[in-house]
Amino acid sequence: MMNRYPAQSSRKLFTLITIALFGTISMVLMLLNFPLPLLPQYLKVDFSDVPALLAGIMFTPAAGILVEALKNGLYFIYTGAGDPVGVVANFAAGLLFILPVTMIYHKFKSVKSLVSGLVTSSLIMAFGMGVLNYFVILPAYSWFMGWETMSAQVKWITVVAGILPFNALKGIIVSALFTLLFVRMKPWIEQKSPRSSSAA
Repeated sequence: MMNRYPAQSSRKLFTLITIALFGTISMVLMLLNFPLPLLPQYLKVDFSDVPALLAGIMFTPAAGILVEALKNGLYFIYTGAGDPVGVVANFAAGLLFILPVTMIYHKFKSVKSLVSGLVTSSLIMAFGMGVLNYFVILPAYSWFMGWETMSAQVKWITVVAGILPFNALKGIIVSALFTLLFVRMKPWIEQKSPRSSSAA
């Protein structure tokens, strides 16, 4: 009983350090972005959601959210971005992507559930960001930049021709990369998982 508390304290410290490290790595990966062919150049893919996914799988869905929040906070500070709308949009996309897959994985704990969760998350992110852009993000961006209010037709074309296919492709690309990474790292992830440690 007496030795249990130092172990719990050490586990919490490891979790916090890992989240901080993953958040920093995510921010760096966010800077290494690239556009997709045939889509608007301002929509760029990066792999910054991978460390957040890893944290959400290793610990809890909340850990993945914390990595997303830390990533965007650090990015905003480091770049001095004058556009907070983009940072908020990135956080929202990360949230829609991280939560479903990590919740599904923690319920079933298998590679099959991970793949199913990633497919579900990709769809939720694509359609969720389409709705958010139409009703919230695009109007907020227009207001922040001092542009004229976008018409419903312009917003619809932007969402259908840009936002929706972009997020769908991003989900597929990030999911494929993370699945390959997870298969190789599964023993290490299970070893570092708090539940496996407590069971030992």
